[in-house]
Amino acid sequence: MKKLVLTLLAALSLVSCSETFNAARLMQGGSKVISALSVSNEEIQAYVTQSVQQLDAQATVLPSSNAYVKRLAKITNGLNSVNGIPLNFKVYKTNDINAFACADGSVRVYTGLMDLMGDDEVLSVIGHEIGHVALEHSLRGYKKQLLTSAAIDAIASTGSIAASLSDSILGQLGESMINAKFSRAQETEADDYGYEFLKAMKKNPWCMAAAFEKLLSTSNSGGQSSSRVAEMFSSHPDTQARIQRVAEKATADGYAKPTK
Repeated sequence: MKKLVLTLLAALSLVSCSETFNAARLMQGGSKVISALSVSNEEIQAYVTQSVQQLDAQATVLPSSNAYVKRLAKITNGLNSVNGIPLNFKVYKTNDINAFACADGSVRVYTGLMDLMGDDEVLSVIGHEIGHVALEHSLRGYKKQLLTSAAIDAIASTGSIAASLSDSILGQLGESMINAKFSRAQETEADDYGYEFLKAMKKNPWCMAAAFEKLLSTSNSGGQSSSRVAEMFSSHPDTQARIQRVAEKATADGYAKPTK
């Protein structure tokens, strides 16, 4: 916050009386950012929930009677919360290979991913995504998008952190959750969280390496799905290095590599 204010003041100091630059407009923009920065984690989660509700409305969400949903319920049995945040799971019917978890505890898994992977491999992906929530990567990422979107105008114009956001703004923020770009350091942290998560779930963490291998193979296979996976990997650490890192940790912890 202090750095932001100093930056704004420095920018104003460069504006002379003879210039036509609208200094008041600059300060107005700064106040919007400051207003958005004051939004609490709980309020961010409320906005996240609104975005998730819109994503669910636009997607083909499979019903509880569907085989994919029953399978996911079995995979995630006993997985109810993370850091006190209640988790809720839904399956999107799409050939895309993806899964994402949101700051409000919403976890969405695509049928394309479930078709590609075994149960423990799907769980390893979920563990990684939940890691982003537990470590507040998802929360900070959403807040960053909030700061750079028209949502700031809605918050500033009403003077309320509970401002109602338009469908278009919620849609943009929702897309940012699906296509979240985490730093390589954050991805490594989420990998580590997912590894320990699998151990806590009494699973062999080698399944994480197997999931990475399948994603890597898909990204190199060509086609629409491969392009989507390659894009997903663009901000991740080197996949082969991730596989090797998990393999070394699993071996050191005494886990045997499953035979195919």
